[in-house]
Amino acid sequence: MSVLDLRTQEPIAGRSRSVATVHAPTVPVDEESRAWLRDLRAGGTTQDEAVARLHALLLRAARFEVGRRSRSHRHVRGDDLDDLAQQAADDALMSVLARLDDFRGLSRFTTWAYKFALLEAAVKLRKRAWQGREIPLEPETWGTYSSTGLEPDQEAEQSELLGSVRNAIEEVLTPHQRSVLVALALNGVPIDVLADRLGTTRGALYKTLHDARRKLRKHMDASGLSIEAVGEEAR
Repeated sequence: MSVLDLRTQEPIAGRSRSVATVHAPTVPVDEESRAWLRDLRAGGTTQDEAVARLHALLLRAARFEVGRRSRSHRHVRGDDLDDLAQQAADDALMSVLARLDDFRGLSRFTTWAYKFALLEAAVKLRKRAWQGREIPLEPETWGTYSSTGLEPDQEAEQSELLGSVRNAIEEVLTPHQRSVLVALALNGVPIDVLADRLGTTRGALYKTLHDARRKLRKHMDASGLSIEAVGEEAR
């Protein structure tokens, strides 16, 4: 990632909305989806059975996602994977039940519900992968953001530009903004992991990152440098 590529993934839709928000379906809901909604709201044995069926579907989706992602997280022990999938399915079930009124009929209900399991599985695996690891809040080395194979004059220009960026981060940003930007944009810490460690929310971190990037842009523009231009040099 470029030193100035300060983007992170967008917030997941619905994560910050009130669970009481009601949306009218924008398209006719298919019969299977209507049956799911009806049974999950029915109460009694009918609801209990629907919840059990839904949990089984979410667990299958979570196991698939954990298995798929575990190939790039080989340091996570194999016997932890099913536990992570179980946790992801449990949390996904709670999210789905709390957001039944958010279902708009744009897809089948099961397709909509699967996404909660996939999200939770990804989050759980990222957090487990970072468990016990120190969160780097300072750039591990600025040299990793330099391009190689440049001509001497290009290398000198790049070094000067990176120095300007480093100084701007130190001088313009608050300590909290600097820590968040460095962790997310420079050191690749997953935003949900950082939110968990700092005891805050993803939304709060997105706002901090946005404010930090805006401050840097203003400072660099005032200095006659473009964040985009510097980013290209640093790639």
